[in-house]
Amino acid sequence: MQFKGFILVVFSLTSFFVAAQECVLGVSEKSSEILIKVFQLNEEQVAKMEVWQAELQLKTKALEDEIQLLLDTHPQSSPQELTTLADKYQQLQQKIVNVSRETDVSLLSIFNEKQYERYIMLCDEARRRPIKVVPLALQGNAEIKD
Repeated sequence: MQFKGFILVVFSLTSFFVAAQECVLGVSEKSSEILIKVFQLNEEQVAKMEVWQAELQLKTKALEDEIQLLLDTHPQSSPQELTTLADKYQQLQQKIVNVSRETDVSLLSIFNEKQYERYIMLCDEARRRPIKVVPLALQGNAEIKD
């Protein structure tokens, strides 16, 4: 059983460090007030963010339920079974990262030019790679540079 825990921790940390290199907003109920203040979101942006937060919460809950079912039911008596379990667990964790990233992309896409510039600046300060999005406000202008 300790071996199983070790494998899951290693795979979780690997997924975390890969995802941590990208500059994520982390749209969630807990971070909404911070995002509203930092990026000075207007009422329309806040309303859209709240819809995306609710959708994210539903998708994440469904994936977390899948993870729990996997951990409760998957055979764990051999190294091969544990490796298979770890692979399936990692795939589900990646799905959570992906739906979270999709939500960040949705929010970034409705930023105005100043909001997106602030995002880029904060990413640079944090030494993180910004998510490449052309906000709707900039779609008529030049493309965002790398």
